[in-house]
Amino acid sequence: MTEDKLHKVRHSMAHVMAEAVLEKFPETKIAIGPAIEDGFYYDFELPRPLTEEDLEDISERMRRIIKEGQEFQRKAVSRKEAEEFFRQQKQDYKLELLEAIGPEEEVSMYTQGNFTDLCRGPHVESTKELNPQAFQLLSIAGAYWRGDEKNQMLTRIYGTAWNNPKELRQYLQRLEDIKKRDHRRLGKELDLFSTHEEAGPGLIYWHPKGGRIRLAIEDYWRAEHLKNGYELLYSPHVGKSWLWETSGHLGFYNENMYSPMKVDENDYYIKPMNCPFHIMIYKNGLRSYRELPLRWAELGTVYRYERSGVLHGLLRVRGFTQDDAHIFCTPDQIEDEILEVLRFSLHMWKAFGFSDIKAYLATRPGEGKSVGDDASWQQATESLRKAIEAEGLDYEVDEGGGAFYGPKIDLKIKDALGREWQMTTVQFDFNLPERFDMTFVDRDGKEKRPYMVHRALLGSIERFFGVLVEHYGGAFPVWLAPVQARIIPVAEAFNDYARELKAQLLAAGLRAEVDVSEARMNAKIREAQQEKIPYMLIVGEKERESRSVSLRRRSGNQQEVMSIEEFISFTRQKIENKEEL
Repeated sequence: MTEDKLHKVRHSMAHVMAEAVLEKFPETKIAIGPAIEDGFYYDFELPRPLTEEDLEDISERMRRIIKEGQEFQRKAVSRKEAEEFFRQQKQDYKLELLEAIGPEEEVSMYTQGNFTDLCRGPHVESTKELNPQAFQLLSIAGAYWRGDEKNQMLTRIYGTAWNNPKELRQYLQRLEDIKKRDHRRLGKELDLFSTHEEAGPGLIYWHPKGGRIRLAIEDYWRAEHLKNGYELLYSPHVGKSWLWETSGHLGFYNENMYSPMKVDENDYYIKPMNCPFHIMIYKNGLRSYRELPLRWAELGTVYRYERSGVLHGLLRVRGFTQDDAHIFCTPDQIEDEILEVLRFSLHMWKAFGFSDIKAYLATRPGEGKSVGDDASWQQATESLRKAIEAEGLDYEVDEGGGAFYGPKIDLKIKDALGREWQMTTVQFDFNLPERFDMTFVDRDGKEKRPYMVHRALLGSIERFFGVLVEHYGGAFPVWLAPVQARIIPVAEAFNDYARELKAQLLAAGLRAEVDVSEARMNAKIREAQQEKIPYMLIVGEKERESRSVSLRRRSGNQQEVMSIEEFISFTRQKIENKEEL
């Protein structure tokens, strides 16, 4: 079955579910019910909250409807006819949707059995094409009508549908694997971070172990940027309102910014982005073509107001650290710079264990929807395309999908479970150089506009960390593990030797701990494995006498004896090569 057919199956299944819900609760008001990736959902205004027992009953009703072999019949009607129908049905949400349609426009309605919906389609021909054993209702959630928290809270039922029961079982197993790797769950189990609703939603508290991983990520990030010709910046957290007015944020992004604070009769805003501050540094003096390109990077913490309903662990937050970079260069430098940016991004992703990467090239929007001249857009777009092709990346073109201020490349990575995450963005900007009147003096002595490129490589430290936790299931490679080795003495008599080894490891730059608890040795090993510590160093009489350790990996591989110097050398090599174990 093709993806198009599976999409029809899922869309049709959403309608079958709506029919079953209306059958169970005739007073239900229906909203929208699309097919989505891997499944479908439908939003309802119900007379009461749903239970798990309700989902089972709705599922049984759906199976009966499917077996009846109902045909999906399309009918084209005028907007007026559709309004009359849904007014009789007392379906207010459908009437609101119809308000956005021109009075002379024709709309389509689909009917199967006793259910009729306002819908573009497509659907299967009949419920005979739906497998009653290849779907499952998954969960119940709240959803505001049209995503606006000022509107009515609706009940959303999620489901999934597949070609056959085997595919359904495989998908449900994948969901279980995803659940086990959920960064929120692992973050708590491994004591990495926390959130505190009572102190402010969407704000992350980094615990010591999470802080160690973050430090390793940031240290590597800084070192690699310096090696690759970037300079590091630090910029303020707040700026006067004129800065955000000039950048356009107050005009176009105001609803995602925190409220202003009054200081000396001026409005100050906490920054949602770092770009205007980097531009201020650029404009601190007269710039010459001889200075360009300038590659400036910053781990800058920004704050954006996200609705509480969309906050999700580390993946959607209100305060986060963007790994920002801005490149200012001349038009003739742009092709080389873009190629270097892409090469560097791929190098960094591979170091973190991601090799399945795809590019998406977004080009200029339609006429009147962008700034900048045609020649600049063409040159910028071609430089992006050439860089992608030079690196041999698989890519898709999103025609007209660029921002109004420039074309861009998005890099999407696949994790260990095959999920795609949008991470790196390389974005041209023809807007801010104009707004801030940025110039450089060219070879001919005339002032000209520099090209400006935004580049967020990891995206944000918080979101990247969440993806990283789920990719590795919390079992980080040695170089990132918060504790790289735990020393386990077999008895209290060897605690002093264990502490001596710990001091040696710390002096060698490794992250090590000693377990001097009264638990039995096997319990200590089991606990270290549950904490996903890469190496356990077992020490007893034999090891103390030979100044050695018995190495046990978290994978449970057979122990091997080596001197502490050999272990340090062995671990350093793993760290240097970014190996897992």
